[in-house]
Amino acid sequence: MVTAMVTPMHENGDVDYDGAARLATYLVDEQRNDGLVVSGTTGESPTTTDDEKDRLLRAVLEAVGDRATVIAGVGTNDTRHSIELAKAAERAGAHGLLTVTPYYNKPPQEGLLRHFTAIADSTGLPVMLYDIPGRTGVPIASETLVRLAEHPRILANKDAKDDLGASSWVMERTGLAYYSGSDMLNLPMLSIGAVGFVSVVGHIVGNDLHEMIDAYHSGDVSRALAIHRRLTPVYTGIFRTQGVITTKAVLNMFGLPGGAVRTPLADASPELQTLLREDLAAAGVKGPIGLAPHQAVPASAVGVERLTEGSA
Repeated sequence: MVTAMVTPMHENGDVDYDGAARLATYLVDEQRNDGLVVSGTTGESPTTTDDEKDRLLRAVLEAVGDRATVIAGVGTNDTRHSIELAKAAERAGAHGLLTVTPYYNKPPQEGLLRHFTAIADSTGLPVMLYDIPGRTGVPIASETLVRLAEHPRILANKDAKDDLGASSWVMERTGLAYYSGSDMLNLPMLSIGAVGFVSVVGHIVGNDLHEMIDAYHSGDVSRALAIHRRLTPVYTGIFRTQGVITTKAVLNMFGLPGGAVRTPLADASPELQTLLREDLAAAGVKGPIGLAPHQAVPASAVGVERLTEGSA
């Protein structure tokens, strides 16, 4: 169970490093996250500087690096820049790297192969690929994934391609550890062989997602399905727009570090916040119900109480 962590920010847009440490601690200690991705897309990596990424990574490592896997997002659409970020992450003490498909320039498959291989060659850290063609404009072809899996440090794939047939084909032919990168498909991905999730809604219902993984792998598929169905309104709410916008809005409701988003993103409107409250209420998440943005509640009460009997 891994969450792609937002980057908490102050209202003026500066990174809130103390807030990042507090949020990471909450996600690991209260929401049962086994790992965190720092400076992924949900962490607003396109608009944070290299220095900010380094300082953020070090803050999270200091907070939870002794009890959770901390993965540094280092993907860009410039191979040399990605290598620089990968080396900096290794120096900071990251446990692994997340490398997204280069965006906007839409490279051919041979270019993707060279890009990911060069990053994997640049450090001694394990690498998780991130295949999300809806964001990047180009998929990592199944045949390319098979070739990349031959690299001794390319060990995993965060799959947001939303093509269960293609994912199954690759899993049958490689040893890549697959992680669901589309929360609505978390349970279907487990059913075809995924080992877990790199989630956005894990900020809010990480306990439930961890329970879903445990239930499925213990053979209690009915329990896993019940959790999936109960969480559907959360998935709907968080992905009404870009996940970082809605997630930060909910964290602010919870009294947890979230803060503002940086332009060109825009903070959730009051109307969107109202919809989010309704979505979370429909899923039985009691924490934010009736709370104004930034109104704090005790950490023990956040994301733990449920309206549904028998839930964690």
